[in-house]
Amino acid sequence: MCPPTGLYGPEGILPARRTLRPQGKSRWQQLWETPTLLWEAPLLGLDTAQGLELLSLLGTLLALGALLTRQLRHLLVYLLLWATYLSVYQASGGCATGTLASSSLQALPPSPQPVPLQTHSLCFLTALLPAGGPGVSLFPVGSSLDGEEGLCAIFSPHRDSLLLETGFLAVLVAPLGLPPNHKQAPQGRPGRVSPHEGLPFWLVRWLLFRLMFASGVVKLTSRCPAWWGLTALTYHYETQCLPTPAAWFAHHLPVWLHKLSVVATFLIEIAVPPLFFAPVRRLRLAAFYSQVADPWLSWPAAWPKALLAVLTLLLELAVYGLLTYGVVHCFGLEVDWEQHVVRSRTNFTFHQFSQWLKTVTLPTMWLGAASLAWELLTALWRWVQVRGLLQKLCAAVQLSIFGTATVALFMISLVPYSYMEPSSHGRLWTGAHRLFGTVEHLQLANSYGLFRRMTGLGGRPEVVLEGSYDGLQWTVRAPSGPCPGCLATPQAWVGREGGASRAEGDSARQEIEFMYKPGNLSRPPPIVVPHQPRLDWQMWFAALGPHTHSPWFSSLVLRLLQGKEPVIRLIQNHTPGYPFHKQPPTYVRAQRYKYWFSHPWEQGQWWRRQWVEEFFPSVSLGDPTLDMLLRQFGLQDRSPPRARGSSNTLTQVLHWVRKQLSPLEAPALLWGLLGAVGAIKVMQALLGPQALPRTKEEKHKPAPQEDSVAASKQASPAPNISSSSQTPRQKK
Repeated sequence: MCPPTGLYGPEGILPARRTLRPQGKSRWQQLWETPTLLWEAPLLGLDTAQGLELLSLLGTLLALGALLTRQLRHLLVYLLLWATYLSVYQASGGCATGTLASSSLQALPPSPQPVPLQTHSLCFLTALLPAGGPGVSLFPVGSSLDGEEGLCAIFSPHRDSLLLETGFLAVLVAPLGLPPNHKQAPQGRPGRVSPHEGLPFWLVRWLLFRLMFASGVVKLTSRCPAWWGLTALTYHYETQCLPTPAAWFAHHLPVWLHKLSVVATFLIEIAVPPLFFAPVRRLRLAAFYSQVADPWLSWPAAWPKALLAVLTLLLELAVYGLLTYGVVHCFGLEVDWEQHVVRSRTNFTFHQFSQWLKTVTLPTMWLGAASLAWELLTALWRWVQVRGLLQKLCAAVQLSIFGTATVALFMISLVPYSYMEPSSHGRLWTGAHRLFGTVEHLQLANSYGLFRRMTGLGGRPEVVLEGSYDGLQWTVRAPSGPCPGCLATPQAWVGREGGASRAEGDSARQEIEFMYKPGNLSRPPPIVVPHQPRLDWQMWFAALGPHTHSPWFSSLVLRLLQGKEPVIRLIQNHTPGYPFHKQPPTYVRAQRYKYWFSHPWEQGQWWRRQWVEEFFPSVSLGDPTLDMLLRQFGLQDRSPPRARGSSNTLTQVLHWVRKQLSPLEAPALLWGLLGAVGAIKVMQALLGPQALPRTKEEKHKPAPQEDSVAASKQASPAPNISSSSQTPRQKK
């Protein structure tokens, strides 16, 4: 939907108008170097901020339409969705690269389907969510980076790169078009599949391999003691960017179970991804879903097929046995029957792992090349079987285009994939480096690595903002009891009782509290998925270092001193919940705290904390310190934005939409949209073609030829060889 103006608007933290400024270049050169549709916003009478709103609204409507109507599930629609997201990304200067563990990626099937619903679901998430959303999992999902600068810090978290790459793959996966009277194939008969359709799905499989394998490798190449000591998950749940209530319970699980989960993380992210390209389908499914479906769904009757099934089963058992032996040997798994725990430790050194990585990096590239060659041969074989001269010619053109695009994207992706092993990166073909450098700004391929290093080992750092009117009394005092609206505490959920306690440095005051990040000790962590609040997210990154590593923070302080409502709504959407909603504070400062989850016996609290140091000095409007920081980072308001007339109809529509959506909280809005889409899809399934009354044309339509052929077959016991050759081939 329309993104918050508190981030990019004229009175926002980092106005977008500062990013896109003409450099005196030709129009096409400017568009190629900074590919964004926002260059055309002035032609519509819109400024940069209004152009961002229009693109966000357009992307949302197109994605919803593609989810609900089959006519919009077209390559051009998904191309426009990708272009709108790239345009918004370029408003940040296109400076972020990074990670996302997207459940949409894992939902894509390993084999081609005629009209994949996952494609438009993925584009829907790409257009609807600013940058995906944090979730809860048994294994770490997230990203890690040091301080970013400028607009990049707010507009471009690392997951945007993955959404852009996935969105472009959705363009290739999307069907070119649907026949006018497209119907699903009868049960037991294969649908109409183009020869090239397996190639884009292979690229999705290759992307998922790069994402998972690199994420597992960087955890060990970073030499992070938490990953090498298998203790990362003892910190992860309370130090992740935006914890959830489930994280409190997961944090208090036994340490041996956390260490075993880290071992499972390495297994899933390093050992399992190569199975995405296994020749046995059940192995691929096991790699994708970490479980094996019933292997005896169908038992072949012919002896050669039975032998093949037995050999396949032996291969699967050998692979599973090898994985089990490797995990037990590398991580020293031992069962302590007396204490009823599973003990684990790392049985290899950093040097041994580096040598292993140097050995396997190039072979994994060759594995991908071999798998792609097989997909190309399969597509070529399907093209040979196409009948009809015109159909064969169209299929050849499509196969040539998609085949070339698939090979090119594979070559491009090898460059960022090889970043994890420098010697392999230097041995790549120079043509791949040149091709990657040409299209790098389009974000068609990126390097990934989820949670390279575990932060907050000594406690979760948090920045707490405070305001004052006189510089002595800081912020409004609040009751020391649980916050209004807190329905439960973790102790109430587990049914334990105990005495209340307060952490050092908490003097029962209510600071400038954010909606989503930890602050109030008695407030439960909110569930924001699928929303990803940019400001709360970046406050976590800001707490990892000095405020000078997060230049946008100085601009945030300035807007709070000025009392800008769009920025206040980023902190508290319900304006009366903001302590200074009547009058802006005269002074603002920030303190750094260490936060920990509360103990199970602590009643009425989710968190405990301790003061560490002053994060940002006390400043006011016109303060030399604040002016120096703003001038140093180029964030001063040098000149007011040029006012554009509001008589433009499009401007009025955008203003009306923003006014209607402003009171709504983003998670509720997104869940409402997703719920509405789900309800409509259920109604469409219940009121399908078979449930709808037949039209007059359908009533007078002659019976299908297949029915007459089937009736003749039932009447005659002997099969007609000539007629059977005209029926579709049965899947074996």
